[in-house]
Amino acid sequence: MSLALATLIYEWRRYLAAVIALAFSGMMVLAFSGLFAGIIHSVFATTERSRADIFIMPPNTPQMTNGNPTLPDRVQPMIYLDPEVTDVESLVVNGGQWVNAPKPGAKQVEQYVQFWAVDPAPNALTLPTDYTEATRIALTEPGAVAMDASVLPALGVKLGDQASVNGHTVHVRAILHGYSNADGIELVASRDTMRLLGMIDEKSGRTGPLMVRIKDPKRAAIVEAHLNSFSHGLYRAWTREEFNRANEQAVMSEQIVGLLLVFSVFLAVLIGIGVTSQTLRGAILSNIREFASLRALGIGMGSLRLIVMEMSFWAGLIGIAAALGLTWLIAAGAGSIGLPIVMRLPTIIQVSVMMLIIAVISGAMAMSILKKSQPADLLR
Repeated sequence: MSLALATLIYEWRRYLAAVIALAFSGMMVLAFSGLFAGIIHSVFATTERSRADIFIMPPNTPQMTNGNPTLPDRVQPMIYLDPEVTDVESLVVNGGQWVNAPKPGAKQVEQYVQFWAVDPAPNALTLPTDYTEATRIALTEPGAVAMDASVLPALGVKLGDQASVNGHTVHVRAILHGYSNADGIELVASRDTMRLLGMIDEKSGRTGPLMVRIKDPKRAAIVEAHLNSFSHGLYRAWTREEFNRANEQAVMSEQIVGLLLVFSVFLAVLIGIGVTSQTLRGAILSNIREFASLRALGIGMGSLRLIVMEMSFWAGLIGIAAALGLTWLIAAGAGSIGLPIVMRLPTIIQVSVMMLIIAVISGAMAMSILKKSQPADLLR
């Protein structure tokens, strides 16, 4: 065991504040980025969890958040020109006015809601993979709707209640999890139910974005290129990964989201460097006689600086472990109340590197205190 690690373990109380500061910094960035990612994945859960391998969008609209994503009707048969395509379905998203049927003494709720259409047939292309069999069967009933558990209070209903949408009666037949939208209320219904609600206009000559299933999902990139080669500018094909990334980047590029994320990273770095460097300075100062003893034994200032840097490195590693543990607890707690936090390996790696850099910078800033480790002070 190195001298730096032994000192850190023996004097752990003096270095605890530095570790806590690092852990808090990392946890704050991980939690914020995970929350934003979770919200994004909840918004686009219906497409991300579908069985589609490729998505067909208008050429100038690479994501679902902005613009008009509809396509000419003639595009759908064009997709079947590729022999590897097995199924093509349109993605229908529309909205309407929700009015609940309140119990005596309860408040009536009128709210604009957005509907996503799914086909409740077994293994249907538009049916999300995480739907239970009970949910699928429930949506086959005309007028049946499903919604995320988090929107039940806002709509004034519970499982089994009825309400009206655009003057048509609907029934709450299924409760979903992980399908919330911070910008609005989203519901799910079958394509037939959405026709009953007047949300599908089959005479408009337009169709929604197209979802495509192919024989071998591993060849999605090849089929994508083939489809784009004869699109004639009518559409643009995207693999599932590209489409999901485009949607995420579109949401993250919105001003308020980007500013919040940048601010959280800036605040985390500021707290991490400020508190950690001052804590390390205090801990080194309290052990200054030990460092003076090392200098009296002939150990040079360069070696002492390396000891401080190694201590900072180990403090950073411990802080990373603590940050991951705290973030896991926060994610578990948030998940229990329907707030999704998604942790991904690239984000974890980036934040871990950031924390190590903060620890090393803090150690470098604290090294100036070593000038006080004069061997002559041992004679006083």
